[in-house]
Amino acid sequence: MSIGVWVGLIALAGLDAETGVVMLLYLDLAFTKWTAEKRMRTQGDLMQAVHYGAVQRIRPKLMTVITIIAGLLPIMWSTGAGADVMKRIAAPMVGGAVTSLIMELLVYPVIFFIWRSKKLENNLTPTSEADIDKK
Repeated sequence: MSIGVWVGLIALAGLDAETGVVMLLYLDLAFTKWTAEKRMRTQGDLMQAVHYGAVQRIRPKLMTVITIIAGLLPIMWSTGAGADVMKRIAAPMVGGAVTSLIMELLVYPVIFFIWRSKKLENNLTPTSEADIDKK
């Protein structure tokens, strides 16, 4: 745990915090949209809203992670002067970017769903599909 590693971790923490907040914003906007349209009655409705919000963040997050990895892999393979310090900065950022991708696209939506589902009807069938089944 050198100074270089700490610099990489701090840079990664800033990036992950920013992209995580944007994911939360998209999930919350989808939740608000479903609520305004009176479509937020069951956990199935919430699942649709979370899916709608999370899917909009897949491409931007993938582009961010691929750009970070593409930019830092040459540093990871370098052997010149100062490479040992730069590798220590790049290594946590490469590993953390992949971890951030998994967390943001798989874990954050699940946590949002659990958090928001406590006040909803315990039914995983979305309201729109339930209305169709009644007819």
